[in-house]
Amino acid sequence: MSETQNVLFSKIAETIATLDIKTISKKRILILNDLTEYIQLRITQNKKVSLVFICTHNSRRSHLAQVWAQSIAHHFLIKNVFCFSAGTEATSVYPVVIETLKDCGFKVNVKLGEKNPVYAIQFSDQSNPINCFSKTIEDKRNPKSEFCAVMTCAEANEYCPMVTGAEIRVPITYEDPKAYDNSPIQKEKYNERSIQIATEMYYVFSKVVAN
Repeated sequence: MSETQNVLFSKIAETIATLDIKTISKKRILILNDLTEYIQLRITQNKKVSLVFICTHNSRRSHLAQVWAQSIAHHFLIKNVFCFSAGTEATSVYPVVIETLKDCGFKVNVKLGEKNPVYAIQFSDQSNPINCFSKTIEDKRNPKSEFCAVMTCAEANEYCPMVTGAEIRVPITYEDPKAYDNSPIQKEKYNERSIQIATEMYYVFSKVVAN
């Protein structure tokens, strides 16, 4: 991959530069280390890394995690990383999630659908779009084996005790910004959750040694 291909959109790079891993608690770091170790093992074995971020409706936290993880892997030049997202049921991506990502510098195009649109999200001019839409774990576009299931909400973690095909399951759960929908602080709270997820994904990939 050339240097040009590794250039993130400037606003995303600026956002990443502000992330402070010192804000992550020791308890959270212990959990995040499980994900880092999985990624490192796959890379050391020269195998592709597939991460599936899962929440109940695949509408908020799992998409933020998918997009940030893919972007930050790119930032650290960690190759052969493929990030996905899923829910225990399909709904649609909540529009404020898309607006939050746009505010961080991501370019977004709406591709298909009315009830469940497909959002093509890019973090650089050369990157393949990340196609974000709500889907279940069983969706044909998600991996069926040799992946890590990252549980981004407590409900999915509790009510989905087994994820078929997953090599490992890591519960990295986040509070749902849905609680602030249609409130005066909605935008602030979605950005807060986005930055928290970005910061933790930054920590995870900063500890990975690329081949």
